Amino acid sequence: MILYSSTASPFGRKIKLAAHVLGLIDEIDVRPTDTMNSADEIRTINPLGKIPSLVTGGVTLYDSRVIMEYLDSRAGGGRIIPTAGMDRYRCLTAAAKMDGIIDAALLMVYEGRFRLPEMHVDKFVDWQRDKIIRALQSIDPTPYKGNTMPDVADIGLACALDYLDFRKLMSWRDYAPTLAEWKVGFAAVVAGYAETMPVDPREQ
Repeated sequence: MILYSSTASPFGRKIKLAAHVLGLIDEIDVRPTDTMNSADEIRTINPLGKIPSLVTGGVTLYDSRVIMEYLDSRAGGGRIIPTAGMDRYRCLTAAAKMDGIIDAALLMVYEGRFRLPEMHVDKFVDWQRDKIIRALQSIDPTPYKGNTMPDVADIGLACALDYLDFRKLMSWRDYAPTLAEWKVGFAAVVAGYAETMPVDPREQ
């Protein structure tokens, strides 16, 4: 399997972290990818030019939700995503909320990256920040116990919180302080957590 990603990508990190907990990481060749480079291979692998993208058996899979489903199935199924019933849909809905937090965070980053300072729309940034705050405050603050395998929502939450810290977008602990304890518990026991922490490619 070939994973096209970036060391800074929170969605790419979701895949790498899932691969670690599922015992599949050694089967994946991670290809550093620059989505801003028009000559990068990602634009032929995925016409949207987006990461993460996974090539397996001559087939390209994207986005991260599809790849997570594939990895879970490859590992036997029902390991990070329940197989049926309302447990499955509750888990997928929770994972969608984590993806929404990451989406909002990325939009905040892009507002600063792609607009000239005099063109920044503060109202738009505040709108995204408010989404993140509401979503974080709606999450069950129960400390992570580590007695079961993390599911896709757990993986997404860890990646979301670390990305907020990585980009210094907001002091999320001021709004959802109990999640700090959850993150400490998750980091202490989940395979691949430290190895997949976001890193700016320019600093490597």
